[in-house]
Amino acid sequence: MMKILKKVSLVILIIGYLVAGVNHFRVPVTYIHIIPHYIPFPKLVNILAGFSEILFGLMLIFKRTRIFVAWCIILMLIAFIPVHIDMVIKAPFQLGSLMVTPFIAWVRLVVLQPLLVLWAWWYAKENRYSIK
Repeated sequence: MMKILKKVSLVILIIGYLVAGVNHFRVPVTYIHIIPHYIPFPKLVNILAGFSEILFGLMLIFKRTRIFVAWCIILMLIAFIPVHIDMVIKAPFQLGSLMVTPFIAWVRLVVLQPLLVLWAWWYAKENRYSIK
């Protein structure tokens, strides 16, 4: 049962990163808007983040690259923490059709980010539930 859960979870993770990465190019203004002002070249940062998410999503497909890329995702999520801290500081603000309230910003920082890190970590380690 755990292997099935891990396989389904992996498919969701792959699709999630592919969709998130494509969205960086589809609606770049949304992502550029949340990049803190002290980070230079926000358009380039957005492109690199989108490209990385697409690449990482694709690399998760293959067992040979899965552990390496899971660690890359963890590092990327840690690198995104300043964005989430900045969102907490700026809240409330409008982000596309979503009003980012202080509560939403805090949940993204202290609940969502750690959960995403743990999710990637599940694939960053070899164990008996590893997908062959």
